[in-house]
Amino acid sequence: MKQPNIYLDYSATTPVDTAVFDAMQPYFSDIYGNASSVHAYGRRAKAALERSREIIAAELGVYPGELLYTSGGTESNNTALIGTALALRRSDKSHIITSKAEHQAVLEPCELLESIGFTVTYLDVNRYGAVEADVLVDAFRPETGLVSLMHANNELGTLNDILTFGNLCHEHGILFHTDIVQSFAKLPINLSELPVDLASISAHKIYGPKGIGALYIRKGIEVDRFQHGGGQERGRRGGTENVALSVGFAKAVERMQEERNKETERLRMLREQLLHNLQEKLNGIHINTDLTESVSHILNISFDAAKISVDGEALLMGLDTAGLSVSNGSACTSGSLEPSHVQLAIGHDAPTAKSAIRFSLGRYTAEEEIRKAGDIVAEVVSKIGRPAETV
Repeated sequence: MKQPNIYLDYSATTPVDTAVFDAMQPYFSDIYGNASSVHAYGRRAKAALERSREIIAAELGVYPGELLYTSGGTESNNTALIGTALALRRSDKSHIITSKAEHQAVLEPCELLESIGFTVTYLDVNRYGAVEADVLVDAFRPETGLVSLMHANNELGTLNDILTFGNLCHEHGILFHTDIVQSFAKLPINLSELPVDLASISAHKIYGPKGIGALYIRKGIEVDRFQHGGGQERGRRGGTENVALSVGFAKAVERMQEERNKETERLRMLREQLLHNLQEKLNGIHINTDLTESVSHILNISFDAAKISVDGEALLMGLDTAGLSVSNGSACTSGSLEPSHVQLAIGHDAPTAKSAIRFSLGRYTAEEEIRKAGDIVAEVVSKIGRPAETV
């Protein structure tokens, strides 16, 4: 099968770094003990598991015991939302606040909680997908127990002000959870200096393996577990720990630390070049990413349906055929024919929302690829786009 020429979907997933792969190898064959076993094989595995936890915790500025290993960002968000909500209900805190632009791994747990008696407020966002502080405060109620707002929007890249949000929550006795999957290790985030009670992270967005993530749970926060069957993870998540993946996760964090400052600036410059190229060649573009307050690796655009009609499905298929791999939103929902809920949340009509493209750049993105990407998009849009007045 012919491989695509240009991969600009790093927000969906990243290739495993060679150093990460090498670090994991011994734990599939030589150091294969169960980390819960008390014999020598188990102790070696346990030592590697905890050493990895320490590395990841240090990146976040937290205690290792505050990190719960999970299978990824989705499980981390589910645990944070459902586990915390069930614990809070015993204190008559049955109201949750989130936004209309969150990842489905937050929105769907909220829908589940609504079905069992919780109330959820879904906040409006601005044109770039960020929540305004006054909108959050207006939603507070005496029974509000938890607020969940992501740091970097996974489709748009726009950053929320989690420092302000956390402070506002704590002033009202409300717990604050944030999904930092898209910003973790790309931006320096010290949770010990932020008013954050729970935070979700994942390995495969930072050149680590798929299938592992973690949830930061600040010491003293009560979270009900819903995976039973053993006393692993300090009794918070039953199941044999995946030592190899934890080692890979930690190595990925170390590699990100080595390159972070230089790579952040490089990706920002490439994003600027990409946008300039697109604007030179195309009309009717909406820039959906807040370019001043965003992670540097994401650029989201859409085509104004009042000016040009661009069929979203045909656009993605055309780009893929031409050798450019991008997405129209979250990888978890990109197979849907429905417009992205994030695009609708920022005010686009359905045709404009369906035409959205998320470009996400990464470690192996080259400047020449950025130039080619702009040319490919322009060529495909010229073939499938129609003036709005003819529709």
